[in-house]
Amino acid sequence: MKTLLVLMAQYDGQVVIPLEKVCKDYFTHLTPDMFQRKVLAGQIKIPITRLEASQKSARGVHITDLAQYLDAQHAAAMKECLQLNSAQRSR
Repeated sequence: MKTLLVLMAQYDGQVVIPLEKVCKDYFTHLTPDMFQRKVLAGQIKIPITRLEASQKSARGVHITDLAQYLDAQHAAAMKECLQLNSAQRSR
């Protein structure tokens, strides 16, 4: 829940964050096109929202999806850290 609140403050309550902003803030090594390709290939597991049915429609990420993605990445990092620390203690 905290992540969502921080994102709401960061993006002034916007519900759908444009891909350009998401990439600039969280995927700095990717352009919006590269980000979309990675999502479509299943390499980044976050839904992209189209604002209209048109192929040329603006695209973005829903703020709750971004919060869930960030929280999942944090949980994975914590799990890895705990596994590394417990493996080092057992030596």
